[in-house]
Amino acid sequence: MSRYDFTSQRLFVRDQLASGAELELEREQANYLLNVLRLKDGAELLVFNGRDGEWRARLQQQGRKSAQLTIGELQREQTSAGNIDYLFAPIKHARLDYMVQKAVEMGVASLRPVITHRTQAQRVNTERMEANAIEAAEQCGILSIPSVYEPVPLQKALRDLDPAQAVIFCDEDAPAGDAVAQLRAALLPRAKVALLIGPEGGFDQQERAMLNRHANCITITLGPRILRADTAAIAALTVVQCAVGDLCA
Repeated sequence: MSRYDFTSQRLFVRDQLASGAELELEREQANYLLNVLRLKDGAELLVFNGRDGEWRARLQQQGRKSAQLTIGELQREQTSAGNIDYLFAPIKHARLDYMVQKAVEMGVASLRPVITHRTQAQRVNTERMEANAIEAAEQCGILSIPSVYEPVPLQKALRDLDPAQAVIFCDEDAPAGDAVAQLRAALLPRAKVALLIGPEGGFDQQERAMLNRHANCITITLGPRILRADTAAIAALTVVQCAVGDLCA
């Protein structure tokens, strides 16, 4: 069974997947396959639902904007979710879309918006976040769709985590050091962690004090440069994946 088929169109569906099953496509999905991608009747594609692995399917056109899929053989077994819960202060729409997509590509298990004192975007469209997460998974061969949470205040977000879960706090004021080595010394490989990225303007002093009092907080630096929130997300996720995630040796 191949590791990944780079040539086939991939589609996320919500239905249960099994050999021989026939799935009615949502109108938007059928229109996308038939009229945007211009796939023909009988075309093959790959489908996944985040639970049952990846399956080869055959397209059956039923009208100009309607179609169904017939599920064939299993191509890849379902993979488990990643080991990183990603906590972040929301940013404006276009950059938030980008950040969500890149976080999914980097293998996060969940997307958890947190409201801080300096958060600029107080309202978050979680349906749009989920759509961006699905799009990234479709394009990059990912089988596990991260859980998407409603935004909550920072203090509640920390309370909602597993009490034993380490919280990695990316602090622009942290002393210089080797963040990868620091995390490897503090955590076991593939340990379940929460990664916290702050808002534009950073955390205020009360929030910093609360984080420093957290029993399982690990403060790291992302280097000498001030990074935008979406850039910091990619940098921090790379550090964590190299230290204790699926990029570690």
